[in-house]
Amino acid sequence: MDVLNHTSRKRETYQVHVTHSVLWECALGIAAITNTPIIKTLEKPADYWEELKEHLPVGLLAELDFVSIKNTWKALLQLLHKRDFHDLGEFTSYIQTLPMTELTFICLPFIGSKYQEIRRRASLGEESAMKEMMKLTSHHSFFPNYIEFICQANGKRLKEHLINVMNYWYEAIIEKDSYHLQTILKTDYEMKKKMVDKMPPEELVEWATGGVSYLPEPSVHNVLLIPQYIYRPWNIEADIEGTKVFYYPISNESITPNDQYSPNNFLVLKHKALGDEVRLRIVKLLYEHDRTLQDITEKLNIGKSTIHHHLKILRAAKLVEIIDAKYSLKRIALDMLSKELELYLNQ
Repeated sequence: MDVLNHTSRKRETYQVHVTHSVLWECALGIAAITNTPIIKTLEKPADYWEELKEHLPVGLLAELDFVSIKNTWKALLQLLHKRDFHDLGEFTSYIQTLPMTELTFICLPFIGSKYQEIRRRASLGEESAMKEMMKLTSHHSFFPNYIEFICQANGKRLKEHLINVMNYWYEAIIEKDSYHLQTILKTDYEMKKKMVDKMPPEELVEWATGGVSYLPEPSVHNVLLIPQYIYRPWNIEADIEGTKVFYYPISNESITPNDQYSPNNFLVLKHKALGDEVRLRIVKLLYEHDRTLQDITEKLNIGKSTIHHHLKILRAAKLVEIIDAKYSLKRIALDMLSKELELYLNQ
């Protein structure tokens, strides 16, 4: 359908904010070690996690077993969003002094502004509201069971669990390496913070996350970027009131902040992907418009398996994505190349 544009309004977008803390790293580490289906896909090899488990204190292992059953890492992240906590002691004191109904409300997932009253009623113990929340999240892998648990949990035991698992993990894993972790997280934070005023919001999010395209949506006015090391190479996406959150993997150059010659991994992948004649031809075809695999094959008169291989490389470099069964060029990623190169050359 053709549309005549007679409006002077620009498309509204969101504001990007960046923060960092080793407490996020602590909670995400607890999430990672208890996420059995995904643990083999993490950057740290499976034997690292197995060896780690063998040396963890018995008390921590018991709390982690509880996390793996009830997914209480989600509660830790929800609570961490309530304010900027300076240290673990401040965070645990905050949990300890929270009224139980408020703790329950915070721990329950945000599922949309129009469902906040249902969330509030569920936190007050209304069974029908709890069941409504479970129904609304029935498509989610663990939210219904998590919601039921949070609403029915013994307040004293839940607080003890959340405080214990954070303290145990911090003492066993974070504390001995806290200076290094703080340094690399702060390095990445400062790099992203520097670009907030230099890149449009959608471009910044795609660059920081290594390729996540996040378009503005109603009622979401802010995007919060939080660097993390433990869950590399994954981005973790979450929702809180009025904000989309991305716990994104820190870049290579942040891990080695004293090595000014270390390039971002995605910068390398993009240039490698574009350093091939066939792939450049594919990029030009997709620059014209989205195409199916069959379209590209016919245009270039090259075998389908070969084209598929080249598209796989372009997708790995986050230059191409699939939308509605067609391959689509990620124009923002392409446009950002010169800025990324400039950032690397000046680091």
